Amino acid sequence: MKQTMIFRSLIVAGVVFGAAAGGYFGQQSVAPYYASAAGAPSASAPATVQPGARVAVPDFTSIVEENGAAVVNVSVVGKADKTAAIPELDPSNPFYEFFRQYRGQVPRDQTPVQGLGSGFIVRSDGLILTNAHVVADATMVTVKLTDKREFRAKVLGIDKPSDVAVIKIDATNLPTVKIDRADDVRVGEWVLAIGSPYGFDNTVTSGIVSAKARALPGDTYVPFIQTDVAVNPGNSGGPLFNMKGEVIGINSQIYSRSGGYQGLSFAVPIDVALKVQDQLLATGRVTRGRLGVGIQDVNQALAESFGLKKTAGALVSTVEKDSPAAKAGIEAGDVIVRYNGTELSTSAQLPVLVSNTKPGEVAKLDVVRKGEAKRVDVTVGELKSDKVASADTAVERGRLGVAVRALSPEERQQVGVAGGVVVENATGAALTAGIQAGDVILSVNNTPVKSVEQLRQLVAKAGNRVALLVQREDAKMYVPVDLG
Repeated sequence: MKQTMIFRSLIVAGVVFGAAAGGYFGQQSVAPYYASAAGAPSASAPATVQPGARVAVPDFTSIVEENGAAVVNVSVVGKADKTAAIPELDPSNPFYEFFRQYRGQVPRDQTPVQGLGSGFIVRSDGLILTNAHVVADATMVTVKLTDKREFRAKVLGIDKPSDVAVIKIDATNLPTVKIDRADDVRVGEWVLAIGSPYGFDNTVTSGIVSAKARALPGDTYVPFIQTDVAVNPGNSGGPLFNMKGEVIGINSQIYSRSGGYQGLSFAVPIDVALKVQDQLLATGRVTRGRLGVGIQDVNQALAESFGLKKTAGALVSTVEKDSPAAKAGIEAGDVIVRYNGTELSTSAQLPVLVSNTKPGEVAKLDVVRKGEAKRVDVTVGELKSDKVASADTAVERGRLGVAVRALSPEERQQVGVAGGVVVENATGAALTAGIQAGDVILSVNNTPVKSVEQLRQLVAKAGNRVALLVQREDAKMYVPVDLG
């Protein structure tokens, strides 16, 4: 039977069918992994080692003792649509007309879905980094510390292209991890992962860095760190440590036939994660540069065809109309060999470099066109925000119970409002009052809402009841909510 290798982003997940049912009823997208060192290198040991000779192996005990308390368990609750099945009947069946008229009209039940991942504390006031895929569709996020304390977490920001999310719990004087720059990582060095595979809190695994700057299908903005650290469902979002006890990455994906660990794990470099964190905290979104070109790798045949001295660079296959690249004169068939002085050995390097360029800045591209070297200056554009990040923030979820985000300028124009926030998910008091996903909250007790943060503040100051002015499709209505 033909087997296919797949990339998996992994969290431990299960479906809750009732008050007495729950746990692990199968896996949703699951993915943790991080490199750690463990075990003596028997296969690679020199043949000259004498029997009984002592072989030095890494000792990870101090790293675990110093950092284990800063690694947390992240459990989430989301909702999955479950539609009642309508039987397919033969037209001659006497019940055919009865079922046919109701097809497509059966109400949907919201079935709770549970998931589990990992995270790590980067600030003593409760700021935590994890994977975007761990919390992206959550209606409730709970963080459990190693001392068994549990906190309801707020999702401050999510960036799906980098698979990084920032969440926060209301706590102080928490232990934190130390951070190193991922640029200092060397292939072959020992690394250590701590996480919650299959719910086993603070599990430690180890391995080595297998490669750097890996490009994975569909993940064009992250130069992944590849390791052979054992990671499994539930490790997603956990830290990858070097031998100095410093975090160098966030476990994110594995390469697998089965969905479980098979020796190929990939981590988001901590440099990438910190840049995303800073932007999400400052503005609630991530800004990335854009050229507007389609590119591919250069192989030997293409190098000879385009008059290149070596098989390197990014071959431009398409140029979007009116894009920054088109306005600068970039053409299909150009081979970009340097970007702002950085030589491109593979095409995968270019999206990372461009995305890290501030929109509006002028980038200097060295290209080869029909065998001749040229310098092209491009004013970098901005990747559309709706393709970049979201800040789906749980706003006082214990009282109001909604996850909301700011409307994009296009959405405001379409809805015809100047402010407001759109509901991504409703639970608790809001769900009981009839608030639905897609509703636009315009005001709280007649105070206009212009941002996610303002809604949070208004709800925090409110009494036991609030009146929300909501726009649903073309209608506006006041919805009273009992906050209790």
